[in-house]
Amino acid sequence: MSSRFRTSTTHRRQGLVVSAVVAALVVLVSGCTSAVGLQRSGTESVLQPGEDVPTGGTARIGVGADLIPATFLSLGNNPTNGGVSANVFDTLVQYPHGSLEPEPRLATAWQLSDDGRRLELALRDDVRFHNGKEFTSRDVEFTLRTYTDPSWNAQFRRTAAAITAFDTSDPHRIVLTLSQPTGNIFDLLAVAPILDGDTVDGLKEGRVFNGTGPFTFVSWQPKVALSLARNADYWGDPPHLDGVTFAVVSDDQALVTKLRTGQIDAAYDLPSLDAELAVSRGGFRSHVLEGAASDQYIGINVSAPPLNDVRVRQAIAYAIDRDRILTDVYRGKGYASSLPWPRTSPAYDEQTANTYGRDEERARALVAEVGDVPTIPLNYPADRTSRIIAEIIQANLRDVGIDVDLIPTDAAQMTSLLVAGQFPGLWVTQHGFAQMTPSTLAVAAFPFNAVKNASNFLDPEYQAHAVAAWQQQDPTSPAAIDAYRALNADLLESLFLVEIGVVQTEVVVSTNLGGFDWSRTNDPRFDSTYLLRT
Repeated sequence: MSSRFRTSTTHRRQGLVVSAVVAALVVLVSGCTSAVGLQRSGTESVLQPGEDVPTGGTARIGVGADLIPATFLSLGNNPTNGGVSANVFDTLVQYPHGSLEPEPRLATAWQLSDDGRRLELALRDDVRFHNGKEFTSRDVEFTLRTYTDPSWNAQFRRTAAAITAFDTSDPHRIVLTLSQPTGNIFDLLAVAPILDGDTVDGLKEGRVFNGTGPFTFVSWQPKVALSLARNADYWGDPPHLDGVTFAVVSDDQALVTKLRTGQIDAAYDLPSLDAELAVSRGGFRSHVLEGAASDQYIGINVSAPPLNDVRVRQAIAYAIDRDRILTDVYRGKGYASSLPWPRTSPAYDEQTANTYGRDEERARALVAEVGDVPTIPLNYPADRTSRIIAEIIQANLRDVGIDVDLIPTDAAQMTSLLVAGQFPGLWVTQHGFAQMTPSTLAVAAFPFNAVKNASNFLDPEYQAHAVAAWQQQDPTSPAAIDAYRALNADLLESLFLVEIGVVQTEVVVSTNLGGFDWSRTNDPRFDSTYLLRT
């Protein structure tokens, strides 16, 4: 057993040796503000030097997607789900924008054994749920067990299932026993909102959102708006805002209009050109969310002819004009790549990232080798940006002899088809998780999960490589890099999805809104946000 007890000042795989008992350390850490993760770095101030942070007011956030309670634990590119998760609830740890070194939230310190099979966490003793219930280690156990419930379709289900035992004998300490070294265990702890078992049924139904976070849930009018209010009893520094309202605006132009006319203070999901114009002509500010990039990709159902032929998949990979999509659609806020990882990831490999540059001649030759290729359906989210991308893909594929039918699909249906692996052919959308510990992609993300993925791709070698990467506790070690290279080879050879490129998430905000912050999974955080005019 390791004698190392990890805090935010130590590498998660290199601990600080201590001789004090856990109880004494918890008292020490809980009494020190700098050690409990209340850092607000990375936020941008709009105040003048020496000016006090104003309080009050309600921030109005325009979003393109509505709340989907049934997918609350799935994680996806939905700022409404993410906004509720990151503000109404708390996690045990958090990642800063620029690294994967966990910092304390509801957990104040932790100790991971040398063999990676035992994780002990000290918990805050001054936290209550919004209904007044005390937060204890049993809530942590309930949350992590809930992640293994198949009815939630949680992408971290496999990681949570690696926890084989829970010691909750101390209400402010929990010990997790793991079936194997689990290199992405802190990813799970950084994304899992701590749930109240007594009200979780109401959460799935969209009626009750009882968390421990800086804001409380007030109301939700489906397809219209969702409102949060300041939690006056929050365990951390109280929010500056009185509340936050998410305005659901599915039409891109209407979202732009609401931003320009002052009906909202910030906009997620703006097309990049509109965002660019709002900044250059409208005087708004752009936040590119550092550390929270997503990836644009083409998914492929490899069980559906003709996509079961890898030559067709290779032809698709060579046909796509990635640079045009990144330049014209995303206005240069990203870069083309054949790999899913951002350049900051230890799994990124410059030598293979450009494996499938555009090569129409090679793509045509592959199609000719296959022979007659029937028309293939291509689903895409029913928004303007996705439609433009789908049309570019359609034209690229037509140029090499592959015809596709475009099928606009609403967000809920896209999620349903993705989880069930029931896309009839191709689909184009974004995925996350590549910005997390690399093994998370292959053991958690719906498009990549080696044991069950949206492409219906199953391969024993890929599964073995995924497990090998998963068991690496230091993601920068030579053994980990070797494991990631094996995963990269699997992805590039099997092509059960085709990467287009890494896209930097952008949020446009008014000059009256300051302290805007976000999580590593693109979720907006408002505990440090303020308004100059209320």
